[in-house]
Amino acid sequence: MKQKLTKILLALAILVFFAGFAGSLPAAAQEGAVNINTASVGELVQLKGIGPAFAERIIAYRKANGDFKQVDELTNVKGIGPKTLAEIMDQITVKQTSSD
Repeated sequence: MKQKLTKILLALAILVFFAGFAGSLPAAAQEGAVNINTASVGELVQLKGIGPAFAERIIAYRKANGDFKQVDELTNVKGIGPKTLAEIMDQITVKQTSSD
């Protein structure tokens, strides 16, 4: 009985330990994310499905409309649909640039 209780407590401790890391993973993934509000053509083409033409459109849209407020606004750029957005969602962010 004591051995069984020890195994249960050990499993619970491991679970709690890894659960603590799970909450920090999205933040860690965002650290290396491409900010679509400031990214250059060279940075944007590193994203899956984004070639030079799409990168130029993203920059042109950003210049004409201001910063993206949410990543899903990227679908407002001609030729970028939900499928492309889904493929790059975990690689992009929309950190706001400072306004004058």
